[in-house]
Amino acid sequence: MKIEAVWCSNQGNRAQNQDKTGEYLGEQAACFVLCDGVAGDAGGEQAAALACQFLLEHAGQGNPCQPEAVPGLIAQLQQMIQQAQQQDQAYHRMRTTLVALFIDRSTLQAHWVHAGDSRLYLFRNGYLCQSTTDHSLVQKMKDAGFHTGGLPDNLLYAALGTGNPQDATYSPTLALADGDVFLLCSDGFWKRYNLAQLEYTLRLAHTPSEWLTLIEHQSPPLSQQDNYSAIAVWIGAPQESTLLQILPLEEKVAFQTPNCQRSRR
Repeated sequence: MKIEAVWCSNQGNRAQNQDKTGEYLGEQAACFVLCDGVAGDAGGEQAAALACQFLLEHAGQGNPCQPEAVPGLIAQLQQMIQQAQQQDQAYHRMRTTLVALFIDRSTLQAHWVHAGDSRLYLFRNGYLCQSTTDHSLVQKMKDAGFHTGGLPDNLLYAALGTGNPQDATYSPTLALADGDVFLLCSDGFWKRYNLAQLEYTLRLAHTPSEWLTLIEHQSPPLSQQDNYSAIAVWIGAPQESTLLQILPLEEKVAFQTPNCQRSRR
């Protein structure tokens, strides 16, 4: 089954871009990783880069990553970040969020892991099918039924670099369907849009590049923009499996995507 992926990463109004994205797309396996250095603590960018590089190097061996192996990988990654914290006191609190998608192309199965408030969405037939749950104080309060007005939404209780590998959440294995779409994104990305916008633009798009561009056009100008990054992963032919195509083909707009990088295999 064909896999097509596109990523975009933007600095926003921040002094540096602490979001890191990467992918491995092989004959038997695929891996997509997005990390967002936790703001407020020095070294977030380095922690994000370290996490992204570690998982992609493992994926680069070419074999599908089995679900039971992922907790061990995250534990190794935690140790690496902790060692980096100890080597440079300026970075003793370096932390990063993580969301990683693993695909076994031989069995057409997928699974993922996440820590922090970077998200993974799975869309099927043009509508949300599954999504991760943020490891944030706001989300925990919402789950408990409490009012969260005025509470900062960037307070995380789980992230890589905290020393608690068990804080990461691991998904069960999912059988892929032709037309499945994954979106991995940092909080700076998903906070700009609501679910209705993501679903609406997906049902209009014919390619992942077009989808990310349509999403971008839905965003009003923001005075305080965080780094915002995303990876769109299309399995098979999503444009043929969506339930709604609003515009006829001849009226589709040709979009230019200067900030997007594309891969297909």
